[in-house]
Amino acid sequence: MSLDMWLTFLVLAGAVALFVSEKMPPEVVAMLALAALLTLRLVTTEEALSGFSSPATVTVAAMFVLSAGLQHSGSLNRLGEMIARIRWGWLLALVMMLLTAAVSAFINNTAAVAVFLPLIIAAAVANKLPPSKFLIPLSYAGQFGGVCTLIGTSTNLLVDSMARQAGHAGFTIFEFSRLGIIFVVVGTVYLMFARRFLLPDLGVPQQADSGHAGRYVAELLVSGKSTAIGKRGSELLPDDSGDVVVLEIFRGRAAVPSPRGTEIEPGDRMLVRGTWPDIEAARRKLKLSHDEVARDLEVDDEGERVYAEAMVAPGSHLIGHTLAAVRFAHLYHARVQGLHRHRLSIRQPLDQVPLAMGDVLLLDAPESALDLMRADPGLVLLGERDQPRTSMRRALFALGILTAVVAVAASGLMSIVAAAILGCIALVLLRVLEPEDAYAAIDWRVVLLLAGVLPLGIALQNSGAAALLADFSIGLVGGFGPVATLAVIYVMTSVLTEVMSNNASAALVVPIAIATAESLGLDSKPFLVAVAFSASTSFATPISYQTNTMVYAAGGYRFRDFVKVGLPLNIIFITMAVVLIPRYFPFSP
Repeated sequence: MSLDMWLTFLVLAGAVALFVSEKMPPEVVAMLALAALLTLRLVTTEEALSGFSSPATVTVAAMFVLSAGLQHSGSLNRLGEMIARIRWGWLLALVMMLLTAAVSAFINNTAAVAVFLPLIIAAAVANKLPPSKFLIPLSYAGQFGGVCTLIGTSTNLLVDSMARQAGHAGFTIFEFSRLGIIFVVVGTVYLMFARRFLLPDLGVPQQADSGHAGRYVAELLVSGKSTAIGKRGSELLPDDSGDVVVLEIFRGRAAVPSPRGTEIEPGDRMLVRGTWPDIEAARRKLKLSHDEVARDLEVDDEGERVYAEAMVAPGSHLIGHTLAAVRFAHLYHARVQGLHRHRLSIRQPLDQVPLAMGDVLLLDAPESALDLMRADPGLVLLGERDQPRTSMRRALFALGILTAVVAVAASGLMSIVAAAILGCIALVLLRVLEPEDAYAAIDWRVVLLLAGVLPLGIALQNSGAAALLADFSIGLVGGFGPVATLAVIYVMTSVLTEVMSNNASAALVVPIAIATAESLGLDSKPFLVAVAFSASTSFATPISYQTNTMVYAAGGYRFRDFVKVGLPLNIIFITMAVVLIPRYFPFSP
């Protein structure tokens, strides 16, 4: 092994460890890997920066804008409203999955799920059906719908770009479709069974609720008239307070050392956790109030006030920032009264908690403020059923432009990247999107991730590390034939994707897949298809894909629910891939 190979493996191991640990955002890890490769001279400056100019990176950014055109015009809302009129649960689930899969084949699946999510919750509640029976199928349908076309997911575009960079033939826009449609049909049939027998029934929320199931952390202020004054933390809550728990007591900005043994004083603030009805019951009994931040908003808070739940969307500008830092109350004219987060104990004042993807905020806001939140791609309203009106002119323009982009790219008249860029320009010129909306629509985290991991793939190829890993894989299973090797590539990608970014796992495995094909003297396409399909369909954990994280919070699921429903689907897809990929993409060059 050469020095370059050792250094490449070192960078690769460090990147994988950081991706899996989630101590840093994936795009930061990708940039660190890029800097390490450049510093160690494992790639040239041109190769290091090639990720930023890659057709995959530019096309993904353009597809975010094209997806936003459909969102802002209200086209997807109209589709969602049509689904919501269905009264039978089984038919609602079937139509929801098929429509989500169809939409996700052409636009970003995270955007599709973000639009359909609140509408499906509202439709389920209105028909007295548990939302938990619908939301995991919604997420999974968005994933397996994305593998039907080249532009369905950023991973497909990444695999195509890396193949072309390595001198291999890429894919046409509908080359995945025949295989992808089979995956959609099988996945839908499985989920129709799984939603009945495997998915949990978490009950039907009251109509006044948003449909979100889970416990909130709330911050309550002890006023001068509160009956809590003089009581110790351990004797504070009434016996009928349900599962409400006092987490911390703050005096000034500091937490008291022993909340259970401390006597409550006027002006103290209590951090409590429990279901929202129980928190409200305890608050009223103890005469506590919500901490009023941004008092100067009172002038603007005329008219009827509503409770709304909003989820922090993937790629949101709020991620990593606190409510205080972004001046949330002034930005949205709404007060955060509770915060729900899976798997993390919150022990800070709410306005000092860095927000994370999937956080659900309970908001007290005037109805006029909800339009601000609907227009912000960083938030997904879960509790409001009313949707903005559809602009028929803008909807037709948005749909026509996306159709034209797909048609031109599919016909070969223009490359996908050129067609997508022209489509974005058309959206702005026709005023479907304002320039500011177009900029905001791009998830720059994904762009940076793609730009950072592409040079890592180049280093794996240049140093010979990819060929070494391929030879190792062939040595283990090569004697069993190319089908067994294909299965190893698929499973390797699947396992990596469950614990790290799907784009990162694809970028690591594509060079190995190409080197494996070359060593065996086979066409690289079946192995590349295996990587693309495996990285784009991650079902077994709530953190393996962005749409899984979204429904994890909104549906009140547990981690094991994804394992119970998603792991069998992963096994089904692996089996199908090993059998069907060689049929549609033969090994012979």
